Amino acid sequence: MKLAQIRRKNKQLGQGMTEYIIIVALIAVSAIGVYSLFGQTLRNQTAGLATEMSGQDAKGNISTAKENANNATTNSNKTKNMGTYNADNVVN
Repeated sequence: MKLAQIRRKNKQLGQGMTEYIIIVALIAVSAIGVYSLFGQTLRNQTAGLATEMSGQDAKGNISTAKENANNATTNSNKTKNMGTYNADNVVN
């Protein structure tokens, strides 16, 4: 009887770990999506912060970050599906 209880407990622990892995994978996929949209903006803001901390003027980095944020907002409003995938990168 005790052997059956131990096996059942081990199966339940495995189920909890599987659910945890699925949740972590979903969070990772969503983080990759957000970073692909706003990655350039984050890089320019970080570069501007580093430039300001070194005592230099970072107006160029800040304006570039604003432009990239506006581009990301514009691109997120476009309808994207399998029919329009890679449509912006087509060379004629």
